[in-house]
Amino acid sequence: MVREATVRMSVQERRRVHVIRQVMDKAVRQREASEVLGITTRQVRRLIQRVQAEGDAGLVHRGKGKPSNRRHSPAGKARVLRLYATHYRDFGPTLAAEKLAERQGITLSAETLRQWLRARGIAHFTRQKRPHRAWRARKAHVGALPPTGRLAP
Repeated sequence: MVREATVRMSVQERRRVHVIRQVMDKAVRQREASEVLGITTRQVRRLIQRVQAEGDAGLVHRGKGKPSNRRHSPAGKARVLRLYATHYRDFGPTLAAEKLAERQGITLSAETLRQWLRARGIAHFTRQKRPHRAWRARKAHVGALPPTGRLAP
């Protein structure tokens, strides 16, 4: 039994494959495909060559599944979390990120620090929900119905 490899594609990539396959089957012209996809005819020809060489998987973005080039090093992350635990434990992530930049020279966004802390299980800086107002029985007023809800005889 031949096993086929599955390729995960975004909706835009699937649309591209569909249009390029139509061009390869001569159902659509390259110029029309370029207008539909919003690319040049030269790029359409390049995509056709890639599909012929690699199949539909050739149109999947090359960076998919790879770590970001902008990621922080694991050693740097460990250092930041160690500094937070020792010096900035009572700070929220925004103030802690500001103090890390000011005192240690470590530039880090507050959101990144918040995500790292949340992953560690530290979420004490979330806002507390205020209690909802409590229901109370209506007060009796002049001319109001009796408490039973029925009219007096």
